[in-house]
Formats: sequence, structure tokens, C-alpha cells
Amino acid sequence: VPARRVPVREVLSSTVPAQLAVCCAGAALLASAVAVTAPARLPAEVQDVAARHAVVTATVTVWSRPVETASFGGHSGTGGGGGGGSSRVRFKGTVSSLGQGGHTVAVSVPVVVFAEAPDGPALRIGAVIRLPARMRLAEPGDAAAALVFGRDPPEPIADPPWWLSWANDLRARFADAAGRLPGDGGDLLPGLAIGDTSAVGPALDGAMKTSSLSHLTAVSGANCAVVTAGVLLLGGYLRLRRVARLALALLTLAGFVVLVTPEPSVLRAALMATVLLFSIGSGRSGRGLPLLALVVIVLLVFDPWLARSYGFALSVLATGGLLVLAGPLGRVLGRWMPGWLAGVIAIPLAAQLACQPVLVLLSPTLPLYGVPANLLAGPAAPAATVIGLIACLLLPWLPGVAGGILQLAWLPSAWIAAVAATSAALPGSRLPWLGGTFGVTATGLLTLLALALLLSPGVPGSPGVPGSPAATAGPAVTAGPAATGVRSGGPPSVWRSRWRIPAAAVLIVAAGTYTGSLIGSGVGRAVAFPADWQIAACDIGQGDAVVVRDRDRYALVDVGPDPAMLANCLRTLGIERIDLLVLTHYDMDHIGGIEAVIGRVGTALVGIPENAQDERLHERLADGGAEVRTGSRGDRGTLGGLHWEIFWPVRGSSVMQTGNPGSVTIGFDGRGIRSIFLGDLGEDAQNALRRASAPGQVDVVKVAHHGSRDQSPNLYADLRATVGLISVGVDNGYGHPTDRLLEILAADGTVAVRTDRQGMAVVALDPSGHGALTVWTEKSTTGASRRGNSSTR
Repeated sequence: VPARRVPVREVLSSTVPAQLAVCCAGAALLASAVAVTAPARLPAEVQDVAARHAVVTATVTVWSRPVETASFGGHSGTGGGGGGGSSRVRFKGTVSSLGQGGHTVAVSVPVVVFAEAPDGPALRIGAVIRLPARMRLAEPGDAAAALVFGRDPPEPIADPPWWLSWANDLRARFADAAGRLPGDGGDLLPGLAIGDTSAVGPALDGAMKTSSLSHLTAVSGANCAVVTAGVLLLGGYLRLRRVARLALALLTLAGFVVLVTPEPSVLRAALMATVLLFSIGSGRSGRGLPLLALVVIVLLVFDPWLARSYGFALSVLATGGLLVLAGPLGRVLGRWMPGWLAGVIAIPLAAQLACQPVLVLLSPTLPLYGVPANLLAGPAAPAATVIGLIACLLLPWLPGVAGGILQLAWLPSAWIAAVAATSAALPGSRLPWLGGTFGVTATGLLTLLALALLLSPGVPGSPGVPGSPAATAGPAVTAGPAATGVRSGGPPSVWRSRWRIPAAAVLIVAAGTYTGSLIGSGVGRAVAFPADWQIAACDIGQGDAVVVRDRDRYALVDVGPDPAMLANCLRTLGIERIDLLVLTHYDMDHIGGIEAVIGRVGTALVGIPENAQDERLHERLADGGAEVRTGSRGDRGTLGGLHWEIFWPVRGSSVMQTGNPGSVTIGFDGRGIRSIFLGDLGEDAQNALRRASAPGQVDVVKVAHHGSRDQSPNLYADLRATVGLISVGVDNGYGHPTDRLLEILAADGTVAVRTDRQGMAVVALDPSGHGALTVWTEKSTTGASRRGNSSTR
């Protein structure tokens, strides 16, 4: 019996009000959840302690792996770290009580703790500790309600429960065993198997991000799905009943969550895996979307602050993309290639298309080789996960056998690392794109147009085209021509003439415009900024990468967080070779872009390494032909006609040698401009620098720590710089640059030049010959190119 043709207008008139009602009901539910949970999340007692900067005794349960950090990065007056050389850690936790003056109040506040590393055993997940600390309120939308700054090493008062102790010990054994394996494969394996990325160095991390493979080292729904799918297959082989197989899969999933740490991101991943498995097991993809929506609502009601989590958004989008797009894309691609290959390509393509609008918020670039890299590395990830997990579980009982299995797991891990390094090193690995809201909107619209063009009726393999797989797929296809008022097998020419041609035209124009802008912007900027420039601050996001030049000699102070963005900046400046590389310290926002310069460096001045990862970074630079030297006060040299000198740290001192307080501070002098680069020095370290070296007046200062409030007014008064370069990211979440820093610069007559608002900034001597500085910036706050301020020193 022919199906009744339903007009589109009738469908919309009946569904739109219902959809709006559901959305409004969901919003009301989430608003109610916020209203109920907000007071308990940040009680008045915590707000009072933070407002008074009072020292309290906090009892905290540790809920994440402690990560070594150089300093608190806050202002000392509010509990920030002092700048000593002692090891410090950062971890997430929950404050259960606050004590002061003999009075204790019970609370339950999610926090991020910054504290000195304990003298005894390392802190373990699930342990309960006590420490004297100050508190500071976090940003309203952050996952943590407050920041806790410990004043002394934490005192353990309770061990983790047995099941967390078991997982802690197993993770430690596995990390130690994997650490003995060679190269990047050994560093990457714990991340692939159990989500432990502590051994992944900055170079490997940057390559994984550039090649869009970083999701493989984070515990995602895919990891959970691989584990549970393996158990289901094993249950089927053992001829277990369906209920038994599902129960065994759920128990295994629970154990996996405990092993990889039961953090919120892991719990989300487990739930997303459940969505995928339920959808696949039911045989109807249409059931997956309602279940995904239900999971999202439940999670947001339980923790409304997930709504601001990029990880949560990407997890939901990737799962939804697989449910909605993987099948249709596979059918379309299957018209031009074997079906198995089409399915393999469709999976990463669907996830990439669904996530890209959000990814541009994190990094306004387009991964040119993301899909091919995932095609090459993706099949190896499940093997590394499963084999690595087997080795991990066998380590306590059969260490010899586990060691052999670990060698097998190393093979796919090393392959993934090699794919990441190769794709990251290829030219154009990440193309610049629009940032902010406009970039998200443009990406989303172009993605929708491309999908409409690929999946519309009239495209072979798309739903509703006679003879295509979709047209004969039967009832499993839930969205078909009948839903749009077009009979299956009917003429698609009407839709094609109305929509496909305009969509194709828009995409062609957008591609042409984008290609032209890539070429034109590089040429335009190269022509626009002064040819005799001496200092250039790259627009690198929240990080540092500043170039100092004398004719054809170049020094680079730090490499920023992203190799693609650094490579784009160096390309714009016409730089092929770095004569002098200065790595002030080893935070990711200063060394994450190292892949862009490996093999192009003559001499590298580096800070004191803090761990084996930093030493591997030195080895990579040396393998690329660089002479690696540790910099300290009194070191001097030349860069063409410029003289450089290291002012900090002091060699042989017992304090302020590493991390932010130990930032290698270098100055350049010559060709009419004197400059100094302060790394991430805090106020205490800046004052110590004044006492030890007294740099004197300069013309340009690279402002410390992206303009944080942890600054010494006395140092900036001594420097009396004409220009203060602030390398900082847009909407960075730290409040950088702070009002306090801007006020310090203004009081000393220093012009603040900010990369977040003005883009790349280039400093040169004014050609008039009167000793004035000219600052060219890539853009003004309104987006127009302009010549910057000129001022006489």
C-alpha cells in the first residue's frame, strides 16, 4: 500500500511546538538543578574564608593523580606559591571539612589543590589528607568551586578504600614497566591502555594534538566500548546467555573505570560507551539518540557545571556523530570504494565533522591530516588498549609473561607515536582558521552544507536514491524521503536544483576565499610590517613565543603551546633557521610547540630539567643538531650584532632553580633596542632578580607570566620599558592580563601590547632616526590592521 505523502508544512507544524516544549522543560529542569546544588557547592563558610584570606585546616579527599607543577602561579598575598625550589603538586579533590580556631564545619566542595609534595609516599587517589591552606574562589563556571593553596606538605589521615588501593598499585606497576620500553611507544602505552599520560612528554603531546590523535590517550567512550565489546565477544565464544554476557560486560566496565581512575570524565566516557553498545546491540541506531539525550540530561542534572566542559561537549558530539553520520557517510563513500574501507573512513570522519565546531574554540586551526592520521593510527589503538590491559592485569601474578605481552603492546603504541610525529611534521598540518563565536558559526554552517551536499537525495548512496544501499536498507533507516514529503524513488531533481547547486556554490566560494586568504594574509602581513623589525611576538594563544632578530640571525624565546601556530608565525616572518633557542622553563604553554623547530636550531639555552621528560626534550633537540646548554646568570653571547646575557637563575642556588621561579631570563642589547624576557617569574623571583642582577632600564620587556597579578612593581619601575609585550590567549580563563599588571605598566609609562587583542606584534626602530620605537600589530580590537604606537624613550 503506498505511503501517504505528508507535506513538510504539516510535519513542522506538529513537531516544532512539541520540540520547543521539551527544550523549555529541559532548561527548567537544569535551572532547578543549579538552584538546588549551588548553595551546597559553595557554602557561606567557604566564601567567608576566601574573602578574608584566612588560613584554615582543610580535610581533602584526593580524586585525581597529583601532577607536578613548578609553582602555584597565584599571588602570594592570596595564597600563591612563594617561589622556592621545593616540588609542588596539583590535584583535584573534595573538601569535606574546614577547621579554624577550634571550630570545624562540614562541607562538600569540589576544589583544585596546589600543595607541596609530601615528604613520604606520593599522594594516591582516594586518600584523605589534612593541610593548612588558604582558599580562593574559582571562576563561577569552573568545575571546581574553589582553589586551595596549601602552606605545608599535606598530612595523610586515611588510606584509600581497598578497591582504589588495588587500582593505584596496578597503575604504578604498569607505568614502571612501560617506562622501560624504548622511545615514544613506551611513553604512550600507559595512556592508550589505562589513560595515564604522565609519561607523555611535550613533544609527543604536541604531535598527538597536531595530528588529531590526542583522543587516543584520553579515556573515552571508544576505550570503554573496546573493553566491553571484547568481553561480549568472549561471552559469545563461551556460549553464555545474553543476560550473563551483559552482566559480565557491565562488571568489566566498572572495573575498568576504577583502574583508569573514577574521575567525572571517565564516568562520562563509560556512559557514552553504554549508549553506543545499547544502540549497536539493539540493531536500531534510532534508539541511540534518545538514550544519548537521556544520559546528557541525567549528567547535567547531577552536575550542571558539565555544561561548560569542553570534554563533555566533545564526548557528546563524537557519540552523536557516530550514531547519526557514520552510517550515511559509509553508504555514500561505498559508491566509490570497497564497503569495508568506506566504513573505516566514515567513523573518524563522522567524529571529526561533529566535533570540529567545538575544536576551533580550543585551537582556531583546521587539522589537514586529522582524518588520514586517524585512519592509520585508529586500528592500532584497540590492539594497544586490549593487549596493554592484559599485561597490566597479569603484572602482579605473572610478571615475566606480562613483560612479553607488554612488548607486543608496544608495537601498536610505537606505530601510533610514529604516525603522530610524521603527520605533525608535514607542511600545513594545521591550517589557521577563524576563532571565537564567528569561527564556530562558520565551521558549523559549512559542515552542514557539506553534509547536505553529500547526503541529499540525488547523490549516489544517499537515502532515497534508487539502487543505493540506503534505499534498500529497510526499516533500520529511520530518516528517509517520506519524512520530507518526497516519495522513495521519486525524482530528486527538484531538491537538487533548489538546494544542492546553492550549497555547492557556497562551499566553492568559501574554499576559494579561504585559500586566497591563506595566501593573501601571509603576503599582506609580510609586506605590511616593518622590514627592519627586531622583535616579534607571535600570536600563539595562551603561551610565549617571541622572536629577536638581527638581520639574518634569529633567536626564539619559548615555542608556545601549539607547533602549528608557531610554524605559521615563523612562516609569516620568513624564518627557516633558529640560531638561538631559549626555553625558559618546561610548562606546556612554553614548550608545546617544540615540534615546529626540531632540526632547525643551532644552539638551545634551556632551564634545569625537572624530570626524565625534560631530559628527553634535550635529547630530541640534540638529535636534531642543536647544541644544548643550561643557562644561568652570567652566561653571555652574541646574535649577529646583538649581545645577549642571562640574568636569572643563579647558578648553584638552592632555591628558585626550576619551574616558574627558575625561568631563564635573557636580555638582548644592540641595534638601538634593549630588551628583557621575564618568562613566568613571579613576584618573589622578580625581586630576587633585582637583588642579584639589576638589569637596569630597557626599551622592551616581555611581561612575566602572561600578565598575571604575581608581579613586582619595583622591577617594572627599574626597567622603565617603553613597550611591554604581553603574550596571552583570548578568553584564557585565568583573567590574564590582570588589572594589577596593567596598572603597574601604566604607572611606569609602559605601553601594553597584547596578542589577545592585537595579534602578532612587531617592534622596530622608527626610520626617522630619532630613537623612537614603532610597534606594528596585526590587528586592532576592531579587527583592522594598523600601525602601532611610536614613543620616544
